[in-house]
Amino acid sequence: MHLISNWFRRQLSDPQVVILVVLLMIGVTSFLILGNMLAPVLASAVIAYLLEGLVSFMERWKIPRIIAVLIVFLIFMTFLVFLLFGLLPLLWQQIGQLFQQLPAMISWTQQELMRLPERYPGYISEQQVVDLINVIRSELTSLGQRILSLSVSSVPSVISIVVYIFLMPLLVFFFLKDKDRLVGWVTGFLPEDRRLASEVWQEVDLQIGNYVRGKVWEIFIVWGVSYITFAVLGLDFAILISLSVGLSVLVPYIGAAVMGLPVVLIGYFQWGWSSQLAYAGGAYLVIQLLDGNLLAPLLLSEVVNLHPIAIIVAILVFGGMWGFWGVFFAIPLATLVQALLKALSSQARKNGQTQHEDDPNNTGARPMAFGGGAE
Repeated sequence: MHLISNWFRRQLSDPQVVILVVLLMIGVTSFLILGNMLAPVLASAVIAYLLEGLVSFMERWKIPRIIAVLIVFLIFMTFLVFLLFGLLPLLWQQIGQLFQQLPAMISWTQQELMRLPERYPGYISEQQVVDLINVIRSELTSLGQRILSLSVSSVPSVISIVVYIFLMPLLVFFFLKDKDRLVGWVTGFLPEDRRLASEVWQEVDLQIGNYVRGKVWEIFIVWGVSYITFAVLGLDFAILISLSVGLSVLVPYIGAAVMGLPVVLIGYFQWGWSSQLAYAGGAYLVIQLLDGNLLAPLLLSEVVNLHPIAIIVAILVFGGMWGFWGVFFAIPLATLVQALLKALSSQARKNGQTQHEDDPNNTGARPMAFGGGAE
């Protein structure tokens, strides 16, 4: 305990560390308290953060910022209109078809399960199959009730989404247009001497910015390749499944394993045990192998220096804390934690070297009071 207390005393005696900790606590507290109310503002800031890379690219080609912002915003609005009026109707159509075919799929599954005792009498009994079918029915009934209650309670959410559709583009435009003014306004409230916090932000900004932009490209590429592959094979619900496969790259390792099950099940219900099912499963496996070994390293090379174990732990921890959004932002949050630990460790080494230079014999050195003055 004495060693730990000394470590905290040394760290908290450094004004740079105190400023970093205070800023981090203010940010986390504000997000937890105001996160739900400021959701459209936060979402718009994230979108503007993504689009800023394209604006900066145009600025490097000597295009005035206002012109670059207008071009990028026009591209964003075109994509948003395509999503709302082109993609969403197709997705809803395929979701409706899936629910229409669901009773037939369940009935066929029950028939196949009832044949298992005949095929494997020494391993599976009829009672075990009946119990399994009852469990499946119970889970499906519970799922249906949750979906119904969600649909009834989602009317306010639908209204909020409509408001966001009109509000968020406006916020995105102003975030892009007035970026320098907004950044200057925020930094005006911060201490002038914030070297450590600035170092952490620069590293996190570089890492997370490149990571998020790389992930967006990865989603679109995997989505497009999956859709073309499944459409050529004639797999049902190709748009819905390919979109889910594309979004699954947000959850490394786990997403690829989880999405393999719907692909195989849809193919099995459509073709049974056939060569077409093998082609669909093999194609999905090839897509995941190419993504994990070629596409992701190409897009995200040297962006996030995290071990696979650290990534999985981050997904489990932040997902357990904040659900879907915790999983969604698991790697950026892990990158932030890594940058904080790295900065604190580096600052501690600097403090130790400074203390050793001031007192080489280590006789009378003690932590300096906050503010830099001696007692």
